[in-house]
Amino acid sequence: MEPRLVRIINGLQTGFPLTSAPFRLAADRLNLTEEELIQGIAALLADGDVTRFGPFFNAERWGGGVTLAAMRVPVDDYEQVAALVNAQPEVAHNYAREHALNMWFVVATERKEQIHAVLARLSALTGLEVFNLPKLEEYRLGFQVVLRDDGGVDSCFLEDPPIVEHDREPDTFDRAVIAATQAGISLIPEPYAEIARGLGVDEERLLERMQWMIRCGWMRRIGLATNHYRLGLKGNGMSVWSVPDERVRALGRQIGTLDFVTHCYRRPRHLPTWPYNLFVMVHGADRSAVAAKVQVLAEVIGADNQGHLVLHSTRILKKTGLRLSSFS
Repeated sequence: MEPRLVRIINGLQTGFPLTSAPFRLAADRLNLTEEELIQGIAALLADGDVTRFGPFFNAERWGGGVTLAAMRVPVDDYEQVAALVNAQPEVAHNYAREHALNMWFVVATERKEQIHAVLARLSALTGLEVFNLPKLEEYRLGFQVVLRDDGGVDSCFLEDPPIVEHDREPDTFDRAVIAATQAGISLIPEPYAEIARGLGVDEERLLERMQWMIRCGWMRRIGLATNHYRLGLKGNGMSVWSVPDERVRALGRQIGTLDFVTHCYRRPRHLPTWPYNLFVMVHGADRSAVAAKVQVLAEVIGADNQGHLVLHSTRILKKTGLRLSSFS
């Protein structure tokens, strides 16, 4: 990959400016021209190295619902079921994984209580049981692909900015901003001015509100979402562990300090089908790299390991980020 595109990928996963001319400012930081940056992002999107460019929202921070779900899909029906699942606007991500539960997807809704209705709809549409695996506790969340100068690729933890606590819910303007930006922002020199015109407000008001959304955690950041498979992280393992319930918090917090861990959660068991309560996501250039990291996890968990698996992802079926149709 040409150096210009490497700089863009490494530089724009962590954030993008909220100013009147954001591409010019971001380009200066990357030693590029504004035109080079815009054309570079467009090329990355066209090639599939980047799946989207825009805000990353966190629905949970405003009282929304987010859950991980899984289904056991017959091989002969897999593509048809994937199309049905992907057609639901609440499905933000969908992955094929190697396991009897072979389809894993994330559902996001405006309110927590809407999650069950979406899962029930998916079960009715597909005729399959949907396993609901909501996050019970979070110990680590943040993922960035790092392209090295030698052509190699790594992953690292990407921390969210500090959050200002608040107790307000989205108002009409918040909802309009989310609806206008959740699919991404335009690759033009003044994208926020375009959004503001569409909302019938001045750009200053829009930028102030988006800055507030970042401060309060409704929006994690603005930037690139990468296709880590295409960029070289061929090994993607969701390791799942059965540990004593009274130990899961301490183990999760300990594992969450490991530099190679990007996601670590407690999730419910579904006995007898699913006995695992600790989820740890690791990435590597290949499966052997993932296996080496899982071995480190096994050493940390030690005698508390009551069984574990590594579910390797084989395909990205959908990766659009949060889409709240009720905000549109």
